[in-house]
Amino acid sequence: MNSYVHPLACVDPEAVLGDGVRVGPFAVIGAGVEIGDGTEVGAGAQIQGPTKIGRENHIYPQAAIGFDPQDLKYRGETVRLEIGDRNVIREFCTVSRGTVGGGGVTRVGSDNLMMAYVHIAHDCQVGSRTLFANLATLAGHVEVHDDATVGAFCTIQQFGRIGRHAYLGAYTVMAMDALPYVKTVGVKPVVYGVNTIGLKRKGFDSGRLARVSRAVRLLTRSGLNSRQAVARMREELPGDPDVEILISFVESTRRGVTKSAPKGRMRGAQGEEGEAAAEAGEEGAAAVAGLAHGGGRPGSARGSLD
Repeated sequence: MNSYVHPLACVDPEAVLGDGVRVGPFAVIGAGVEIGDGTEVGAGAQIQGPTKIGRENHIYPQAAIGFDPQDLKYRGETVRLEIGDRNVIREFCTVSRGTVGGGGVTRVGSDNLMMAYVHIAHDCQVGSRTLFANLATLAGHVEVHDDATVGAFCTIQQFGRIGRHAYLGAYTVMAMDALPYVKTVGVKPVVYGVNTIGLKRKGFDSGRLARVSRAVRLLTRSGLNSRQAVARMREELPGDPDVEILISFVESTRRGVTKSAPKGRMRGAQGEEGEAAAEAGEEGAAAVAGLAHGGGRPGSARGSLD
């Protein structure tokens, strides 16, 4: 199947389009852009290079992909953007290329959904099967691990990390790292327990959920500090792969993790009982978090504007 470029689109002769690529009217594809087989570029979307985009992506109208990083330190160096396969990038999304100081590349994995007006800044590293709701914004150098959900209007500070299977509720402002597996919500964010609904939809069985829940309670509700909680996890849940992901995330944090309970939820034994009760009412917590589907899908650098 040959690619189709609308007569009103503008494709640079140095761009490389794979088999079956479709380019809508008024779209602009610049030099140094490589687009894989079966990808669709909507009307008015613009893609600048160096940018490599994989197979079967759907880029909706007016998206701006691969433009210069929004960083005052940028001086025209050759930096790039890499996007994987089967991503859906909705209207008016912006994804910037990297900077030399951040490794020179922004990366986005595969099977992600970015709703309208999402911004992925320079040097971000986004995994696969993530979901970004409308107007979610990543500053530069942010990591988003596989299967995470970032709610509408969320803002993530530079160098922040969002753990695997994490769920950030709408309007959450993250200045610290967001733990894997849990719901983190708020302008002054707190942890609302394990993202049980989202994990079930990802195929977690009851035993796996119980082990993750125990590890999260040790970290966030037991009254232990992080070092003590990690030691207890290793003692009680040795070798569990999900627990190891949580431990690795906590031990590798550079700016600390958000693990505070909401007001009124005590730590220690009473806190653990309260958390168990809260998980029984999980649908209500998901509504508080601002996105009822609950993640079922899948310190700033000087001079930067992101």
